[in-house]
Amino acid sequence: MEIKIGVRSVHRELVVETNLTAEQVEEELGKALAADRGIFSLTDSKGRRVLVPITSLGFVEIGEEEARPVGFGGTL
Repeated sequence: MEIKIGVRSVHRELVVETNLTAEQVEEELGKALAADRGIFSLTDSKGRRVLVPITSLGFVEIGEEEARPVGFGGTL
């Protein structure tokens, strides 16, 4: 699943490909928001961790569960 994270005062968004479900991502975000000076953290599909302080978090966009096929294979 693709997660886009907007960070305040940064023009580019962070894009993280993770094996978590949408519900798990929302749960992690909720935990970070509940903690005083929390940190939102995700582990991507390659095992790398992305850490964003909640005070710098602009937005979190949760993508679709399944990726749509790309290409011209089924256009007959």
